[in-house]
Amino acid sequence: MARSAHRGEGGSVAILPIGIGARLCRGLRFKDRILDGVRGRDEVRFTKFVVAGLLAVFTLPANAADRAKIAAAVPEIDRIFERFQKESHAPGLVYGIVADGQLVHVKGFGVQDLGAKRPVTADSLFRIASMSKAFTALAILKLRDEGKLSLDALAETYVPELKAWKYPTADSPRIRVRDLLSHAGGFVTDDPWGDRQQVISEAEFTAMLKTGVPYTRAPQTAFEYSNFGYALLGRIVTNVSGLPYDQYIARTIQRPLGMTSTSYDVPASPMERRAIGYRWENDAWAEEPTMRHGVFGAMGGVQTSANDYARWMGFLLSAWPPRDDREAGPVKRATLREMALGSNFARLRQRFGSTPVTQAAAYGMGLIAAEDPDLGNTLSHGGGYPGYGSHMLLLTDQGVGIFVFSNRTYNGGSGAAWDAAVALHRAGAIPKRTLPVSAALTAGYRAAGAMFGAGSVEPARAQLAMNFLMDRSADNWARELKSVKAEVGECRTESPVTPTGALAGTFRWQCDKGALEGQVLLAPTNPATIQAFRYTILR
Repeated sequence: MARSAHRGEGGSVAILPIGIGARLCRGLRFKDRILDGVRGRDEVRFTKFVVAGLLAVFTLPANAADRAKIAAAVPEIDRIFERFQKESHAPGLVYGIVADGQLVHVKGFGVQDLGAKRPVTADSLFRIASMSKAFTALAILKLRDEGKLSLDALAETYVPELKAWKYPTADSPRIRVRDLLSHAGGFVTDDPWGDRQQVISEAEFTAMLKTGVPYTRAPQTAFEYSNFGYALLGRIVTNVSGLPYDQYIARTIQRPLGMTSTSYDVPASPMERRAIGYRWENDAWAEEPTMRHGVFGAMGGVQTSANDYARWMGFLLSAWPPRDDREAGPVKRATLREMALGSNFARLRQRFGSTPVTQAAAYGMGLIAAEDPDLGNTLSHGGGYPGYGSHMLLLTDQGVGIFVFSNRTYNGGSGAAWDAAVALHRAGAIPKRTLPVSAALTAGYRAAGAMFGAGSVEPARAQLAMNFLMDRSADNWARELKSVKAEVGECRTESPVTPTGALAGTFRWQCDKGALEGQVLLAPTNPATIQAFRYTILR
């Protein structure tokens, strides 16, 4: 039997996160799909489990990932990625697990090029396609932090060619920088057209901007994934910073993080380290052309290695949880967390992989924020490109990240990455970080326990918010508590409270005849006082 009571309140509101719809699922699954097929060939594997501090650059809170349990889960996760590599006809693949700022496991399968048959290693260089968008978004936010641009300014402030554009309706709002970050500029989804624009020059892009492009809808009315929009953001970075886009990213973000092998100039990278991109068609591999860096590099042009990308992933994860530690990176932690703020255009989606559950998700700034019923708060993004596919997943509640790169066209690996995260979760390897219990919550929780034990509000009266006895009188509280205690008996109120914030927490009290589960909610007063004491009787 269960009886629910919201004590001292007229009611309560459960605020659920919102999710992303069919357009986003289609737009990203296009680049992340898993194809069935025969087993691959020329498999060469390597592995290492790093228990020392390979990437101990950022100080992170403890009590998150369990290294021993991660190591125990690795064989199963290796099989997940090995199966994906073979069934999807990827010549080569590398994946990594980052925990608490360190690359704790990395493994490669197959070869980085079919000619020389060089095995994939943690230093093999892969293009990561649309996972590049996060660098572009962070560059915009960094320039904002420096006072050089505003997210709410019109994009034409920084790209003058946009001033002459004709909008789709008379009442269309003009595009803001913020709209480009969250794919709300009114542009049509441009996969795969946008991928083939990688090589266009600045002059060609300027000519395109002067001509203008057609809209698919009015800006700020819906989410629709746009590579063109992120190319525009790259132009804003160039115009505002005074540096070519790729140089600005390298100087201010990638090099300060130690990402010395990461760049946009693929032809200039060492051939012996490059993962050559291939297309699988007609039951055979065909090499894709290597595209030089161009304007559309801002939406998908980064080439990186597993070792380098782990540094980026560790940096992103270092932003959680908020804390008083000194800033150690090239961009503030609060700015990194801002990338996770989803737009208002959101829907529900299904988790990628073999364990589909409904997630609530929305596109933030270069990353997709999703609330998963098992994994908690997640940030992710896929990448698909001629010759390459990739996926990254951050579990911000646990301080853990997973990434995968492959050298086959649009072979993203999203399903494998999410299945790996679920495997870690089921192994108990990635418990959520616990919040500290504030002094105010400790005091409020003790007062609530004393009130229940006495069967009266008197022990807690001095700590009650002004609404508490207005919502239910002291006499009614006495009758209510007497009724509850008659049903469940005495309860052990000394059990610890589980904080959900500095001013709220949940509890479970074992009683003589059942249990109570509930919440103590404090008011925003100074000192903090109890505004609500809620519980449910469990029998």
